[in-house]
Amino acid sequence: MKFNSRWMGLALAALLSCMIPLGVAAQDKADEAVKAAQKYRGSTLNVTWNKGLMAKEVLLYSGPLWEKLTGIKLNVVEHMIGDMYPAVESEFIKKTGAFDLINVVPSSLPDYVELGAVEPLQPYLTKYGYSLELEDIAPSFKNNWMKWDGKIYTIPDDGDVLTLYYRKDLFEDSANRSAFKKKYGYALAAPTTWKQFDDISAFFTAKYAPALYGSAMMHDSLSFYFFEERFRVNGGRFFDAKTMKTTINSPIGKKTLQEMVDRVKTMPPGAGKWGFMDVLGAFVEGKLAMTEFWPPLGRWAEGYGTDTEQLSWVPKSKVAGKVGYAVTPGGYSGMAAGFGLSISSQSKNKEAAYLFIQWLTSKKISLERVQIPYSLRDPYRASHYQSPAYRSRWPNAPQYLDTLAKAGKTGMPDLFLYQINRYERALTEGLNAAFAGEVTPGAALDKVAASWDGLTQAVGVDKQRAIYQSWAARPNAYPK
Repeated sequence: MKFNSRWMGLALAALLSCMIPLGVAAQDKADEAVKAAQKYRGSTLNVTWNKGLMAKEVLLYSGPLWEKLTGIKLNVVEHMIGDMYPAVESEFIKKTGAFDLINVVPSSLPDYVELGAVEPLQPYLTKYGYSLELEDIAPSFKNNWMKWDGKIYTIPDDGDVLTLYYRKDLFEDSANRSAFKKKYGYALAAPTTWKQFDDISAFFTAKYAPALYGSAMMHDSLSFYFFEERFRVNGGRFFDAKTMKTTINSPIGKKTLQEMVDRVKTMPPGAGKWGFMDVLGAFVEGKLAMTEFWPPLGRWAEGYGTDTEQLSWVPKSKVAGKVGYAVTPGGYSGMAAGFGLSISSQSKNKEAAYLFIQWLTSKKISLERVQIPYSLRDPYRASHYQSPAYRSRWPNAPQYLDTLAKAGKTGMPDLFLYQINRYERALTEGLNAAFAGEVTPGAALDKVAASWDGLTQAVGVDKQRAIYQSWAARPNAYPK
């Protein structure tokens, strides 16, 4: 099925035709939000959104649909992900009231709350009876992203969780299985440990390179997500919970980074500096046996929606029908980045802003949105994973959705700290220096540790200790 303008028109018509007047027994929360929002017809909501492809869905689909249903316009203000909090902070300090809705990266929620930039949502949830429908959100997103200091400030709007993708045809090949078992002494299958991942990557590289390599990973500005995941899986802790001196450069930390640096040896030449497009292109073009990536790769590698204009930049898949999905080695996947929706405390349209959030994240509308290939909004509700429509999108869609559902139960939330973006920047610089061979892994993490300890002192040890201990007590902050 082609997701083009004709499909979008049909989808809009279908949704409009099923709207039910308020008070009818079959009423759902999307319809209720639309009905309640009618009194704000003619107004405009200013919303922050991640720049580029991330904003396409709200610009091309949900924004126009919301305006058609309610008469409320959306003004989408795009920012790069690292600039989103600074942009809100700047406008808040100047008291401009520039934003009505804020796209919040969950790890930055404490900064938004301390700034006073986001509005508690419970009064709205109670007024419109939306709390029960939030129970459908997968546990890791519901339990880790919505609250700070006991109050709900954001509603999840994405299902970011790192996932393992691998070539089923290569793994199921009888010659490969026999040769691998003979060499390593265990069956060739989706790796459940990083040691197995390394064995499998080395095996495929030795057999197929340069036509195909065993694996590749991102080693760019997002590398810290992958390190933080594997560091915790290896048993690492970010800080001493009493002193708040960082332990990121502990023996576990240095071991983890050394493993990541060594892993590059079985990857394609130059992979130590690869980014999003490098890994995506190599996998869908059939040049990799495995990778760890965000959920869109699992769809695009199957060719799902890549014939749309918005995804014309995605290489034509040579592995459709050959992709396997698994929770990442170690059984705990990083919930890398992600987004929630919050109301700006300085908004003059708070009620309308809330109603848009309820409508956008409702079971009905969110299911439409996560099935649009270019939306970059990944499944995050049980009803998304179980949807017969979504499960029919390509032959292996049920396995894909089941894997995301499983990962959503044990997903590890990103580290929460005040000024977290500065900690992440320091870690990324250290990791990338190690990947480039400029310093040893140990020296790289010692430098990162010095930066982190300096940041903690600047923020305040007691203040940072409180936030860290609160975060560490969350479900799956660290593997059990």
